[in-house]
Amino acid sequence: MVTLLFFNQASAWCITHNDKGGTEEQKVFIPETPDYGDPMMWVTVDGDSTGMGADIFYVVSTWEVDWKTKDGRICHYADTWNLKHRSHMADGEIIKVAKYMAPGNRFYAPYYRHATIEAFMTNNEDSIYQRTRMAMEDVCRAFDHFQAHRDQKRPLIIAGFSQGGLAVVELLKHISDETYSQLAAAYVLGYKVTNADMKACNHIVPAKGETDTGVTICYNTVKDVKYVHHFTRSDICINPVNWHTDETPAILHDTITVAVSPEHHVLVVSNYSGSEYRPFRGFINVGDIHSCEPWLYSQCLAKNITVRAREWRKMKDEKLKMRIK
Repeated sequence: MVTLLFFNQASAWCITHNDKGGTEEQKVFIPETPDYGDPMMWVTVDGDSTGMGADIFYVVSTWEVDWKTKDGRICHYADTWNLKHRSHMADGEIIKVAKYMAPGNRFYAPYYRHATIEAFMTNNEDSIYQRTRMAMEDVCRAFDHFQAHRDQKRPLIIAGFSQGGLAVVELLKHISDETYSQLAAAYVLGYKVTNADMKACNHIVPAKGETDTGVTICYNTVKDVKYVHHFTRSDICINPVNWHTDETPAILHDTITVAVSPEHHVLVVSNYSGSEYRPFRGFINVGDIHSCEPWLYSQCLAKNITVRAREWRKMKDEKLKMRIK
């Protein structure tokens, strides 16, 4: 069955081609476009008391399933004007991430019309692309607003988890060379970076260690390589515990072993059950431990953001000294 969506501001006609060759029409709901000039569309935390931190643009993951309006129209997106949906994004993830990313930095996270989980459950790249296109457009508009209003002399960090990780990849394709020069690092947590992405965008440079800047950090966690998902089948991976790209193991929290599988470009963990992350519809957290990505390595990520922002400032100072000479 193939579904095509024709959008307008508040609703769309969904034309579904059924298995018998006929078509069926049903009206679907498209939420109102977010206004990123409205503070209500953001979660912001200023934790930079010294003025020497980074500006972090964080993109939240998927928090909604398909839902219906009161008049029966189906919706495949989060509604940023819906208080309940904003609460899911903020209380479920953004505020928790800000607790470890914001200290020492300025943290900004927009609400956006993220595609519901059903888009990813299709396991079809074309369907995912079509369903997430509007979400990615929202993120790009939010980023442009953020970039226009921030102090561009400060190091830039872009990070996102799951669908938010996809948004990070799309943002790297979207930004200008000038904006890229401000990038300390981009963190793609729980999504993939492919060879096609890197071929299409010279702003995507795989991280090789702990201190390089202007780079992209990408990882996905599994108990065994047989659990790699279509959306985690990446062509790059780095270990966020020891910052190796080879199979050198690292010990996390004294007991958990984390190592890269260079063949499959994923992190393989042992001595960790991930039982706190319940399986969802038999789709995620079934051996892949997808939901752990922003949390299991939170201390490593917080430290690394500080390291790369500091290295970016050093590099900027060195370039300035060279110009003066």
